Amino acid sequence: MPAQEAIVAAAAKLAELEASLNAVIRGKPDVIRLSVVCLLSRGHLLIEDVPGVGKTTLAHALARSVDCGFQRLQCTADMLPGDILGVTVYNAKTGEFEFKPGPIFTHFLLADEINRATPKTQSALLEAMNEHQISIDGVTYSMASPFLVIATQNPVEHHGTYPLPESQLDRFLMRIRIGYPDSASERDILRSGQSATAPSVIPVLSSEQLRQSQHAVEQIRVDDALIGYMLAIVDATRSHDQIALGVSPRGAQALFRAVQALALLEGRDYVLPDDIKRLAVPVFAHRVVLNQRTALIARSTEAAEHLLSEIVNRVEVPL
Repeated sequence: MPAQEAIVAAAAKLAELEASLNAVIRGKPDVIRLSVVCLLSRGHLLIEDVPGVGKTTLAHALARSVDCGFQRLQCTADMLPGDILGVTVYNAKTGEFEFKPGPIFTHFLLADEINRATPKTQSALLEAMNEHQISIDGVTYSMASPFLVIATQNPVEHHGTYPLPESQLDRFLMRIRIGYPDSASERDILRSGQSATAPSVIPVLSSEQLRQSQHAVEQIRVDDALIGYMLAIVDATRSHDQIALGVSPRGAQALFRAVQALALLEGRDYVLPDDIKRLAVPVFAHRVVLNQRTALIARSTEAAEHLLSEIVNRVEVPL
């Protein structure tokens, strides 16, 4: 378990990161905190919302706040897997085939409007997101460390989109929504003259500092009773009569790591029940599949979040 002094120092440095992000995304401290939790958990982040609320801006700011490599993909229907992974080409001078790496070979990969890419292209990310490697022409290539995919998408009802399959959604540690700013924050945005271009962000963390923080997260203590509490929530999603597909073991692992990250952010070396309550919905809601009747009654995103909130409130908290 890391010393309390080291946890306090890490929390202070991460507070600088949050402050930098809050200067870019006004009036959304909870969204910023969830984004940093995802970063510390070695997870991938899906930002889903309507156009114009700052999804891409947040992704840019988060990636550029760490002194690491960054690549952006603007996903379209004609994009191919090779546009992400890279291609093998013939070199006439050497008489050999050479691999030209694609943009996925970086630390932070922004897949903007990911649901505009076809399912075939979306699937090119699956191995890298889960196993931190890709296999091309019988050769396996390891991804950089740290490696984080930040994807944005408009709601699936929009024209020209391909809904992400369950296997793809389950690889995102968290799905968040930004929402519209409040009146005061939107006034500040207008007065500041903030443009729609990529934000100018100075790196706050080095890649080594981020790796150290991610390692410190793994040392945060989680009581056995709290593990039981998390599993009780998971089991409740699997037996709920309005949920056709409950949370997977990967989802349970994601929540475990996320609550550790939240504890570190708040300067604690232990997890509280409130951490689990706070993160269960953003970590679990996109992993459950509602039955057809429930999905028809309400939009699946809001319905899933509502059901998860009910489950969390119903499961007994350990003393």
